[in-house]
Amino acid sequence: MKKSMLTAAMAAVTASAAAQNAQAAEKAPRSERPNVVIIFADDLGYGDLECYGAKNVSTPNVNRLARQGTRFTNSHATAATSTPSRYSMLTGEYAWRHPDTDVAPGDAGMIIRPEKYTLADLFHNAGYRTSAFGKWHLGVGDKTGKQDWNAPLPCALGDIGFDYSYIMAATADRVPCVFIENNRIANYDPEAPVYVSYERNFEGEPTGKDNPELLFNQRPSHGHDMSIVNGISRIGYMKGGGKALWKDENIADSITDHAVKFIRENADAPFFMYFATNDVHVPRFPHDRFRGKNPMGVRGDAIVQFDWSVGRILDTLDSLGIANNTLVILSSDNGPVVDDGYDDRAEELLNGHSPTGHLRGGKYSAFEGGTRVPVIVRWPKGGVPAGKTSTALNSQIDWMASMAALLGERMPAGAAPDSYNRLPVVLGQSDEPRPWVLEQASNKTLSLRTPDWKYIQPNGGPAMVPWGPKIETGYLDRPQLYSDSDTGELHNVAPEHPEKVKRMDEIIQAVRKNDQAALDSLHASPALAPCKNCKAK
Repeated sequence: MKKSMLTAAMAAVTASAAAQNAQAAEKAPRSERPNVVIIFADDLGYGDLECYGAKNVSTPNVNRLARQGTRFTNSHATAATSTPSRYSMLTGEYAWRHPDTDVAPGDAGMIIRPEKYTLADLFHNAGYRTSAFGKWHLGVGDKTGKQDWNAPLPCALGDIGFDYSYIMAATADRVPCVFIENNRIANYDPEAPVYVSYERNFEGEPTGKDNPELLFNQRPSHGHDMSIVNGISRIGYMKGGGKALWKDENIADSITDHAVKFIRENADAPFFMYFATNDVHVPRFPHDRFRGKNPMGVRGDAIVQFDWSVGRILDTLDSLGIANNTLVILSSDNGPVVDDGYDDRAEELLNGHSPTGHLRGGKYSAFEGGTRVPVIVRWPKGGVPAGKTSTALNSQIDWMASMAALLGERMPAGAAPDSYNRLPVVLGQSDEPRPWVLEQASNKTLSLRTPDWKYIQPNGGPAMVPWGPKIETGYLDRPQLYSDSDTGELHNVAPEHPEKVKRMDEIIQAVRKNDQAALDSLHASPALAPCKNCKAK
């Protein structure tokens, strides 16, 4: 896709700032380039942090980051579920362009193939030491279900730009329940070889369904009743592991300790870190330091544990004297879910807390709660304004092209096809909104969000998520159009504005076809202007 900006105003402000940043990056010695740390929470909602108005939970470390940087209130993940969201952020390509990017099983093969240029490749080629920690959920090994977990994996994160990685293959609710360090199981126990199947159980292995008496830590509310590890049943079947098996209460400590060690070892040269926590994804079983301390139960405890992890990273940067020249970006992969498969009383203990900040929907949904996420950016030396709140519409899809501009690096032809250089907005130095952001729901329904409108394409399906979570899907067999002033997406005004619906649908079609000329023409359409008569009723 042609990388021209989508409006003349965007082009002017971005081109000027991008040129300045590229020139500065080329002149700066390697040791003076900023470190870059992306902190990615899991299922953390727009309303789950204290600095975004959260009730019943204290997040002092995230609050500190917001005070020292810029907090964004109209930022979006590209998808309402984890795998496609992370794929898009790390590649600059919408996941719906690529097959097999739905929520991945724990034995998925590499979804980002070695030939795909990634955010990690970008930093690696710029001379950075690159790393990934925590939740991965984008597959390891060459083929799905064919991994030999007891040998080095032939295809892993080292093949897509990461110099070092310490990851969970998928999520904590899916087997295998072991960490992967670079291309092999960490702390491998040769007396307990690991076998994984998503088709059938291994003979003699207990399951949550058949052996509920063994579930001494958490029980499922729906699904999640297969192999049991650490007194919690999971999705998928697993045998072995021994000393390599994780304990859920130690996951945050383990990935944070490894991340801190990496920072300390690379403090004298530029590094890129993708720090992806398991919090606040299910099963929520935080460390004893946090468990039982929050009035919202373990989900609240998990938010506090996430804040603790953030604090460890920030404190390490401070102690090494490198915080001033480290760009920190904190966000989440998608909107929140409360009951996502375990009986942890999260629903009944909310006590007035709204994980979405009263946006409609949540994880999986086409409504705003599915993709609007917290984003906080801090980089004192780079001029990120401290204490600022930005309302600029923006998307995680643009992080890759923006980081290329920051580094003054040229990406290969065809790389990051959907990513635009929005560096001044990413750094809080411009409030120029993106003309639109594209959002993907769980069933691949696409939505288009502009500064003034939200359009959801017609796509039949159930009104509620059918497998357990109490979340509206946003699926409807006719077009939906909501004014930006209708923050709860309660009043579908599509029948009154057929021209706006037509134009917004044409934008989605032009994006699908990579038709930049059509996009430039459509953005000039007066049909997309705000409507004074479309206030929420």
